[in-house]
Amino acid sequence: MPSQTKPSIVFAHGLWADGSCFNKLIPTLQAEGHEVFASQHGLNSLESDVACVNFTLNHVPGPIVLVGHSYGGTLITKAGTHDRVAALVYIAALAPDDEETSQQHLEQFPATPIFDHIDVADGRIWLKPSAVEHFAGDLPEAEQQLVLATGAVPVVDLFNQHVPGTAWKTKPSWFVVANNDHTVNPDRQRASAKRMGANTHDIDSSHVPMLSHPDFVLDVIRAAAKATQDE
Repeated sequence: MPSQTKPSIVFAHGLWADGSCFNKLIPTLQAEGHEVFASQHGLNSLESDVACVNFTLNHVPGPIVLVGHSYGGTLITKAGTHDRVAALVYIAALAPDDEETSQQHLEQFPATPIFDHIDVADGRIWLKPSAVEHFAGDLPEAEQQLVLATGAVPVVDLFNQHVPGTAWKTKPSWFVVANNDHTVNPDRQRASAKRMGANTHDIDSSHVPMLSHPDFVLDVIRAAAKATQDE
């Protein structure tokens, strides 16, 4: 059983992903004594996704390190105001201010190549097969295809929706910047990390460093977890 002396870890996935995108991190963190859960939200609305993260936070003991990848950064920014969240970890993520939508946050920097490789059908935004090199280009081909096959598909207006909350203004934050990201502009990531005063760690990675460089990301999460124990 996980030791209660260690913080819990909760993950929030982004677009075109699900909780399995953290499968190279979760077993190690569990073995190290953390209680770990990944929110399985449906990308149906920002409000329902934030609620799903909150349900997960309610399920685990505190203190909690809340980790978000990509759009999951928006979710941890909102849900991270939960009183048992002690630290935030952003992985190639969005981190909007309270008055910003995710779309407004992204549009402050040049668009990335992935948005030339999407389809809209049935009110959802789908990745074309050609998008995978811009999403997970440093993964082996078989892993790229698994990413395409398992990703949840967002509603069209998800990034234009707004929910209040800006946890990084009051919670200590860590940020993994993916230098070779073709999905979230790396300059957007750096500016976000600077604005929040995050402990920032750069890696030459695609948009999915938790899959292509899991040991690097694990070390950042460990640093955040240790900080909660040192308080």
